[in-house]
Amino acid sequence: MIEVKEIFSKKELKEFIKFPFELYKDNKYWVPPIIQEELESFDKTKNPVFQSADTHFYLAYKNNKIVGRVVAIINWDEVNILSKKKVRFGWFDVIDDVEVTKALLDKVIAFGKEHNLENIEGPMGFSNLDKVGCLIEGFEERGLMITWYNFPYYAKHFEQLSFVKEKVYLESKFPFSNIDATNFQRVADMIEKRYDLTHLNFTKTKDIMPYVDKMFTLFNGSYASLQSFVPINDIQIDYFKKKYISFINPEFIKFVMDKEGKMAAFSIVMPDFSEALQKSKGKLFPTGFLHLLKAKNKCKTAVFYLIGVLPEYQSKGVTAILFNENHISFKKIGVVNCMRTPELEDNQAVHNLWKNFDPQYHKKRCTFIKEI
Repeated sequence: MIEVKEIFSKKELKEFIKFPFELYKDNKYWVPPIIQEELESFDKTKNPVFQSADTHFYLAYKNNKIVGRVVAIINWDEVNILSKKKVRFGWFDVIDDVEVTKALLDKVIAFGKEHNLENIEGPMGFSNLDKVGCLIEGFEERGLMITWYNFPYYAKHFEQLSFVKEKVYLESKFPFSNIDATNFQRVADMIEKRYDLTHLNFTKTKDIMPYVDKMFTLFNGSYASLQSFVPINDIQIDYFKKKYISFINPEFIKFVMDKEGKMAAFSIVMPDFSEALQKSKGKLFPTGFLHLLKAKNKCKTAVFYLIGVLPEYQSKGVTAILFNENHISFKKIGVVNCMRTPELEDNQAVHNLWKNFDPQYHKKRCTFIKEI
């Protein structure tokens, strides 16, 4: 018999977070989160996303053993601003038993119906800066810190329950040697002169902080045209600023400013922390933070996390400035490989940014949707 229980206590949340550690304990491709970081993300007194989102956390039990988990989410900004009447589900993990999947998703569906919503979609997080998508290709590729890994049977479960694919995301990689530095230097210089732009580089995190609000404002503006995009509000910006910026090498954050001091473009690149997180096994102490620090300071694989360009500068070659500055930083640090985080398959504009690097698409993931 399957029992699904809503959880509330810190002890239960720890069990919720630790379930995938058991599910994937022998899997070399799964990347564990830092347990304390997950707890803080789920803390409604610390994460401001809960000011505009309602959630329920569920664990599924079979013979008194945890066999699945899910978070039911209503992002009210998405419902009220974008008029998308859907309930999300995220942090979904389950044994290979479709009945357990059904029992968990039935709870999410009931939550959606309670608020007169029309669809259920997932896996996806609270907002656009959270993890997204069920892996459907690339199961023998190690995950990233900012993606979910899952077994192949997840998608089969969704399809058996009449879910269909909604948004498809692609991930790719390419060797650093594919970047033609000479070409980018020439184009970058030309674009800077043509539009009177300047680039900013950093060596200290404290020098980045005065620009972060402008960066997120640009982020909202540059991604607004995507039909699934929910803007990040000021309170969330402050939260992400404190939580993530200090985690990134300052050399890996690049800004382009116009002559009036307005931010025209930015890029955020992160070291690949995947191997370090696997060694840390979900804990910063006693040695986990040392693995992460080594990965940060001796990065050999760089992960392109976010790129944003103001609409009026899009398709004008401004990204050449960003790529040129990243190339200089990568060469100095000794980066060997470059990876891209999930990008919508139908976002042709962003795919065109990378075509000259001859990227290899190695993972595909998607969200699944169903009318309720």
